[in-house]
Amino acid sequence: MTDLLFATVGIAALSMATGALAQTDPPAPPSAAGEQGVIAYPLTFFADARPNTAMDMVTRLPGFAFDGGSGVRGFSGAAGNVLIDGERPTTKSDDLQSILRRIPASQVERIEVIRGGAPGIDMQGKTVMANIVRKGGTSVTGLVSIVNSFVYDGRNAPGIRLEGARRADGKSLEGSLVAAGFIDDGAGDGPLVQRDAAGTLIDQGQMRSEGDGEQIVATSAYETPFADGKFRINGRLFFQRFYYGEHNDFDIAGFTAMAREFEERREGEIGLRYGRDLGPRTKLESLFIQQWREQDFNLRFQANGDEDLFSNERRLGETIGRASVNFRQSDTLSLEFGGEGAFNWLDTLTAYSVNAAPVALPAASVRVEERRGEAFGTATWKPAPRLTVEGGLRYETSQITSDGDVVLEKTLQFAKPRLVATWSPTEANQIRVRVEREVGQLNFNDFIASSQITSGGAVTTGNPDLNPQQAWVAEIAYERRFWDSGSITLTLRHTELTDAIDRAPEVVASTCPLLPGGQPDLASPSCTRFDRPDNIGDGTRDQAQLDYTLPLDRLGVKGGLLRGFVIWRDSEVTDPTTFDPRRITGERPREWEIHFTQDFPQWKLTWGVDAFGGWQETYYRYNRIETTRLGTFVTPYIEYKPRNDLQFLLQVQNFTERDLVRIQDVYSGPRDTSPLVLRESRQYENGMNVYVRVRKTFG
Repeated sequence: MTDLLFATVGIAALSMATGALAQTDPPAPPSAAGEQGVIAYPLTFFADARPNTAMDMVTRLPGFAFDGGSGVRGFSGAAGNVLIDGERPTTKSDDLQSILRRIPASQVERIEVIRGGAPGIDMQGKTVMANIVRKGGTSVTGLVSIVNSFVYDGRNAPGIRLEGARRADGKSLEGSLVAAGFIDDGAGDGPLVQRDAAGTLIDQGQMRSEGDGEQIVATSAYETPFADGKFRINGRLFFQRFYYGEHNDFDIAGFTAMAREFEERREGEIGLRYGRDLGPRTKLESLFIQQWREQDFNLRFQANGDEDLFSNERRLGETIGRASVNFRQSDTLSLEFGGEGAFNWLDTLTAYSVNAAPVALPAASVRVEERRGEAFGTATWKPAPRLTVEGGLRYETSQITSDGDVVLEKTLQFAKPRLVATWSPTEANQIRVRVEREVGQLNFNDFIASSQITSGGAVTTGNPDLNPQQAWVAEIAYERRFWDSGSITLTLRHTELTDAIDRAPEVVASTCPLLPGGQPDLASPSCTRFDRPDNIGDGTRDQAQLDYTLPLDRLGVKGGLLRGFVIWRDSEVTDPTTFDPRRITGERPREWEIHFTQDFPQWKLTWGVDAFGGWQETYYRYNRIETTRLGTFVTPYIEYKPRNDLQFLLQVQNFTERDLVRIQDVYSGPRDTSPLVLRESRQYENGMNVYVRVRKTFG
């Protein structure tokens, strides 16, 4: 916790030193929006911050932690926690943050924070939601934004964003185009050290690496009244290239290792939504989404006269259809029911060779298809003015088939009940309780082989024969509001896991010697083994999260605001190699963020500091343990808005010059029976970057 305390004290001290400079009154407090548990924040609440977009406003909402959703397949499970005019955006590939950044703040009438649920609102599995309510009428808006990142090593990453929108008579037309370069801040120069199990130096050297790329993103949407309802169509095209190079010089062995990676991605999406009222209390919503994606990856690794080549081509798509009916029986009871169907497919081709000799990989060439259907029903009831209860049941069935190197067919069925109760004993206090059975959606990336050769690792194979991870979740949250716009929320969560997805060894039976009966000896050390994702049994996970919003006016810092969160995690599963208990692979024991802002309306500027806490992840392979550590990332910034339509931003990114460290303990074979032979540490050092942006809005 040292870095968290240091960041908090440093930001607080700096804010106190500037507190006397701002002599403005605090913003107008929020108001109730007609529903218990719904708080409305009008545009005047954000006036001192002079926000440019809806996203700028969302980050200022007290007691609200933005969730952009996930990239899982299907529509229901990928939801974020922000609605727009009471509806979820009809897209999956266009991230929620980008969508909110395309809504000008001038077009927002208010933002409602819905805590615990309200009749007629689809909470989409969340306990807290934000709803952006836009103004009506006619408007024409546009935006031009030019950015550049001046990287510490002399590189640049320029970009341009163009946006435009027109709304009139219930119709709207929107479009955006982004073309930008980006830098991989996980690369850098630094030392490489190798030691044996006793700590004796084996070798050391110097790494030089860099990664960068460019992307183009185009989006468009059209909305119009249609058939007594509202019809919307949206589309997205995405193109990205990424390059990575690494050069390692070893001092003792006297050889050089070089790696080159190239990746290209092409994506497309089209979404359709139609909704209409079927009566004064009944509303129909339907949608259709089609996605396509192509991804090509190539790696060349050379070291000490050897050459490894790895390539992967994948083509995948998703088709989703969904319909729901919401019936509001009264001001205290609403019902929703509907269904969702999805078809997903993946074609992948993987090749791996060492010194031009092909190496056979399990599941190298596979086509996987999934047909999934889900029926759902939800009831939201307010038995008392300060109590809301939401109960629901989803029933999912899916059929997964695989052809190619892995031939299989299986059917899965899951019931997913959910119960949420929200009690507000006073206006300032709220308690939320949730019990739910969650079923994860299979990640197609787990079906595909990948490479860690560049960082000293090996090839990880795919596994199309995975079951979704299931969990019973019990959660309780206490929220306390104070000082008009201050809040603090403590959330405790316990999870009981079934079919936990983690890492496990895979033995290639054809490479094993035969036993006297003719069966392969799978325990033989001469067998070829790979690491792969797998279901490893039951487990538990516990999490405590503290979210806070602290207005600093009463502490002498006029216009100051401190926001952030800290998360503690613990878990336990049984390691499939050693059969000992351990933490879930890739889980971060602690994460935290602190965001300080201070508004100076009389000078038309805002300054602040964003601190993203350092973290650690550990991955347990059958023959190695890999740990990644990232230091605290601090970004001070200043934003100047001489006019409502013109804004300048200056950021000093990575002010602390945090490093990325990768450590791996390598065993001669499976960790349960083999000795530790190598501990390698790679430190990727990074410097400060200067980011500048000029934004001009129209309308």
